[in-house]
Amino acid sequence: MPANETAPSVKKKGRRVRLIVLVLVLALFAGLGYGAYWGVDSVRASFPQTTGSLKVPGLTGTVDVKRDAHGIPQLYADNDDDLFRAQGFVHAQDRFWEMDVRRHMTAGRLSEMFGAGQVETDAFLRTLGWRHVAQTEYDKKLSDETKKNLQSYADGVNAYLKGKSGKDLSVEHAALKLSGDYQPEQWSPVDSVAWLKAMAWDLRGNMQDEIDRALMASKLTQAQIDELYPPYPFDRNKPVVEGGKIEGGKFVPQTSGGSASGGSGSGAATGSQASTGNGTGLADNATAQGAAVGLRTQLTSLAKTLDEIPAILGPNGSGIGSNSWVISGKYTTTGKPLLANDPHLSPQLPSVWYQMGLHCRTASAQCQYDVSGYTFSGMPGVVIGHNADIAWGMTNLGADVTDLYLEQVKPEGYVYDNKVIPFTTRDEVIKVAGGAGKKMTVRITNNGPLVSDRSDELGTVGARAPVASSAPDRGNGYAVALRWTALEPGKSMDAVFRLNRAKDFNEFRKAAADFEVPSQNLIYADGKGQSGNIGYQAPGRIPVRGAGDGRMPAPGWDSKYAWKTGKDGSVEYIPQSELPFESNPSRGYIVTANQAVVESGTGAGKYPYLLTTDWGYGARSQRINDLIEAKIKDSGKISTDDMRAMQMDNSSEIAALLTPMLAKIEVSDPDVRSAQKLLEGWNYTQENDSAAAAYFNAVWRNILKLAFGDKMPKELRIEGSCMNVRADSGPADELSEVVRECGTRGDDSAQPDGGDRWFEVVRRLVKDEKSPWWSAPKKGFAQPATTTRDELFARAMEDARWELTAKLGKDQSTWSWGRLHQLTLKNQTIGTEGPGFLQWLLNRGPWNLGGGEATVNATGWNASSGYGVTWVPSMRMVVNLNDLDKSRWINLTGASGHAYNAHYTDQTTMWAKGELLDWPFGKDAVDKATVDTLTLKP
Repeated sequence: MPANETAPSVKKKGRRVRLIVLVLVLALFAGLGYGAYWGVDSVRASFPQTTGSLKVPGLTGTVDVKRDAHGIPQLYADNDDDLFRAQGFVHAQDRFWEMDVRRHMTAGRLSEMFGAGQVETDAFLRTLGWRHVAQTEYDKKLSDETKKNLQSYADGVNAYLKGKSGKDLSVEHAALKLSGDYQPEQWSPVDSVAWLKAMAWDLRGNMQDEIDRALMASKLTQAQIDELYPPYPFDRNKPVVEGGKIEGGKFVPQTSGGSASGGSGSGAATGSQASTGNGTGLADNATAQGAAVGLRTQLTSLAKTLDEIPAILGPNGSGIGSNSWVISGKYTTTGKPLLANDPHLSPQLPSVWYQMGLHCRTASAQCQYDVSGYTFSGMPGVVIGHNADIAWGMTNLGADVTDLYLEQVKPEGYVYDNKVIPFTTRDEVIKVAGGAGKKMTVRITNNGPLVSDRSDELGTVGARAPVASSAPDRGNGYAVALRWTALEPGKSMDAVFRLNRAKDFNEFRKAAADFEVPSQNLIYADGKGQSGNIGYQAPGRIPVRGAGDGRMPAPGWDSKYAWKTGKDGSVEYIPQSELPFESNPSRGYIVTANQAVVESGTGAGKYPYLLTTDWGYGARSQRINDLIEAKIKDSGKISTDDMRAMQMDNSSEIAALLTPMLAKIEVSDPDVRSAQKLLEGWNYTQENDSAAAAYFNAVWRNILKLAFGDKMPKELRIEGSCMNVRADSGPADELSEVVRECGTRGDDSAQPDGGDRWFEVVRRLVKDEKSPWWSAPKKGFAQPATTTRDELFARAMEDARWELTAKLGKDQSTWSWGRLHQLTLKNQTIGTEGPGFLQWLLNRGPWNLGGGEATVNATGWNASSGYGVTWVPSMRMVVNLNDLDKSRWINLTGASGHAYNAHYTDQTTMWAKGELLDWPFGKDAVDKATVDTLTLKP
């Protein structure tokens, strides 16, 4: 779809479908050679029935499925079993291809669908063992009621699958069947539980930072690494909870509100989890630099492996996050709380979220749910949303719940406290579509599975790798083990259902206690009392470490670096009662946007546990705080539309800092000076039609490349600045190619990515105009070496001018940020890896977007790979606790996962414009919005 184009008319849709069918038929005859014919009926064969009635085996009564004009369903039933059975059926109607891919991914079985190209990914996922953990959770941890709901959901999915062939399920299944004999299998409850592991993986915390710091140690000093990972600015950006203490085994929040505490800004605990040694995690058993050099090959390969795992919920690396905030009724136009949430995840088609309402016609012990919000296809319940009493939202807490351990391995086992302990092993067979299976053995230590077994490169370290004399003999090399909270069975699925049923803050907190993985910030609101109530809870399994602080790989052979355990041998986690929370703070609002939750340390108002040192740096959260405070000061009241406007705020913090400096630099080149003038009078907002935003972001990208790119180890390096390409150097297509080849790197997860960590790095460095970071080598005859900040900035301005000349043309009046900053939605798997014609059939876009890195409207991009959108607000919602029927919501794509269904991307253009849809909840409002009703019968 062309940028910003609205949905096509019915006639245009019909012509497009006929054209698609013709292209597909030709491709099938000419390219695939099967001689099959797909007509319009075949394209529509998998579309769901949305009117009339259908029989669903296992139902005890009727279930009404009422869909609005955007195909969003609201389900009405008389008991929980029927409700979740119908949810499974409806999810499968709209999204079974997505569900099928997800369950194969979580089980390490993608090769069964897509062939030998997925064997390495499957092997890594089998090593992690998500499916095994999910099976154990289902067998031993989850409540009987949860298991009953999961089984009902699975029965509903299977009722939909019964008697259907590939073409009846999706165009993707039909295409897949042409290349093999793949046949979808029955859904199981464990398929649903395993999905939470994928969710946890992409929100796992600082593993990439841990790898990157270890790699940096081979070239940079500890002081230089510290400059690239500065402490959280507690003196400037407020944490979520502004102080608190532990009393009697419970967290006691400071509820007085006010400004953020002005502590040391270290962010490092010195109490219950005090770090020891040199702070690297390697301490006296191996020098940080020596171990990093020795691990260089291993960690580079591991980082590559991590990037190859499908990013179902989001990209790896810094920058990814989410926004949520809640305003007390005393500051809203409605007199009751307003709650906003927009999780930032990788764009995908269909969206990871599925909007749905689950309603009991009459509340009873047999029918306990009246809830609406965002669900995951493949999993029962509502993940984010509201019920009749409360609303809740989530953002990633970012707690450090993963640690990498170096392991000394021997043929008979691994070394631990000078003893050799046998591995726990698990044999696996990976089946491959159209090929022979692959056998593998997973080896597991007391610090987790050996992820290094999955690559020849990870198997050994170089013979010249220096290590301290006190480290054990490396033998055949140090292996790498992964310790991660999600690899321990838990009860997060219980928490989903408890959240859906919660009626007040106490029940909400009890539900949060079971939300063990991933660790999230949970915000809360209800409409009870005069102004309603607002709250916050930090849930999750967060380990208590021994020595080390989780910032670098730790020596697995030394027990003092292991996670602490209790007398029964189980891992010691921070007690739920001691995790930060807040209820009705006097400031009247709560903001979570991946900033620090609370300041750790000793002394008054400091939190005694170390949650992480790798927070987001608070650019988004503080902007939201400032917007709320300004609105309260200006009018005293905040409306639903004010909340929506805040979600679309495009202001750039780094632009506000750097633009005045850039404007003062003397520029002799008239073309560069002309571009510099774009910044004069600019208000630092990144609208999609802004030429100033386009130029500033190009300057910012080139500052990062010049200052940091070639100073990194080669594994993390982004190439130096683009050559001084001039407008008269050659044809536009040649210029584009030169720029495209400049500064690329296969793995960009550890690059300067424009996120707010780099905001903080540069904010600190600009105070030192002669910092060594501002040095950049000579480039040809036109660009001399730089030694100062302003010299580097001037060169970045020049490079940016010619980069945009190549990308957007010499005439800067035609420049716009949206032309650079585009979103293309790619259909899962086949839309990214399939034949070109299938990608063309299934993918949509581009859309020109505003926003950018670390803005509230967080349409992220990565400096190493260009300006294309790499993560987005995956949905937006504003809940009105005074009148739930006046709540608003939007999804990134649409309800349907079927290409060419009317609801495939029918919300995307509205989403791009920042619009929200009405969100009916009560029966009357739902009935008024209903355009299609399907009755499911026993």
